[in-house]
Amino acid sequence: MSNTITVRLSDELAEWLEAAAEKSGVPKGRIIRDQLEQARAAEKKPFMRWAGSLEGPQDLSQRKGYRRR
Repeated sequence: MSNTITVRLSDELAEWLEAAAEKSGVPKGRIIRDQLEQARAAEKKPFMRWAGSLEGPQDLSQRKGYRRR
């Protein structure tokens, strides 16, 4: 089933969408649907927004000063 929705965009956002569609060769509607799907997926996994944003060693076992013997 297909649903239609009308959305009013600011001039700036409409220009960005048009440029993104031309650059990628993907229709504007597809770009919007993809973004909505990503937002929905992020809602299901809120912890993923932190992936790659934290600093420190990737493997904590590399931290020599904290080893117990």
